[in-house]
Amino acid sequence: MYINNLANIVLLLLLLLPITSSKDSHSLWLLATYIKGHTQFPEFSYVAMLDDVSVMYYNGKTRTLLPRGNTTAEDDVFDANVLLKINDYIHTSFKEKLAIGTATLNKTEGVVALQRLVVCELRHDGEPGQMITRDAFRGSTTDELLYVDKNFTYQGTLNVTAQVLNIYLEFSMRRHEVLYQPFCIKTLKGYLKKRKNQVMRKVKPKVRLLKKKLSSEFYVSCLATGFYPRHINLTMFRDGQPVADHEITGGDLLPNGDGTYQMRKSLEISAADKHKYTCSATHLGLGNIILEFDHGEPFKSVIMPVLIVLSCLVLIVTVVIIVRKRQHADYIKSGLSSASASQESVGLTDVNYEKQTSSNNKLLQTDKIHC
Repeated sequence: MYINNLANIVLLLLLLLPITSSKDSHSLWLLATYIKGHTQFPEFSYVAMLDDVSVMYYNGKTRTLLPRGNTTAEDDVFDANVLLKINDYIHTSFKEKLAIGTATLNKTEGVVALQRLVVCELRHDGEPGQMITRDAFRGSTTDELLYVDKNFTYQGTLNVTAQVLNIYLEFSMRRHEVLYQPFCIKTLKGYLKKRKNQVMRKVKPKVRLLKKKLSSEFYVSCLATGFYPRHINLTMFRDGQPVADHEITGGDLLPNGDGTYQMRKSLEISAADKHKYTCSATHLGLGNIILEFDHGEPFKSVIMPVLIVLSCLVLIVTVVIIVRKRQHADYIKSGLSSASASQESVGLTDVNYEKQTSSNNKLLQTDKIHC
């Protein structure tokens, strides 16, 4: 349960943060957690994800690396000794950050949690993209280091002297350049080879254009669900013109329980609205699809037609089942009748034979007397 929760947190971060990779690139995500206090969880642990697929969990208490969702051996994806050394670096860094954080907040009792999100990107041309390391203390971001094209950018709120901060940044930048990014990119490429069928699969979205009434308000909604990968372009049009963003509600990308995604965009309209609305969805597994309807008729709920169709289907299935059962019963009854008639015919033949034999015996006995 704890591992699944960590994976869900990483997935939500992937969807919500503006550092998400583009549709033509891939990324390796790591969410590490350090907990100080009495809990049932390991003091230090993390979950790793390739794009949005969970690939590994690390338990700092047992120092074990546990593969997640793999169907083939992945021992050659990374050097376990190097990864364990990096784990020790992260663990030590957490302890140092905790000392700074508790001194700043003057809160040392109870359970304290620190988190680190690390993302490295592989561009579509096979070259390393950005690498981001973001730390948080008590749910708030404390600092962030961005490394891209051999350039570093730092933003932070750590309450330390400039001298201490410069030493920390120089040390951290050096490790990003010679250890963290090369190892992350190599591991990312290894997982891409092993998990290619997972992360490069294409599942077509189911797109629906709905018109419905909620309370006293009327809505037109465009829903796309069940698609993978997560990149999709969902656009609503009014009489051929794109509807302004400030008029639309929703539009958030949300995960489904089966690893696919969904997105819904809705527009409030009046009951007397006569405009023609169009929903356009563009996805890698679908191409482009356009759905539209015209308000030529009074506004109707979509629920009733759906219920009618379902009722008709149920009725048809029921009739088919009843007819087949009756045909089967008639077949069995016909078979039994034929078998009974055959038995009666055989019985009558036997009786006639016995009568004929008895008559012949009597004739033989009569002949003997006359002789």
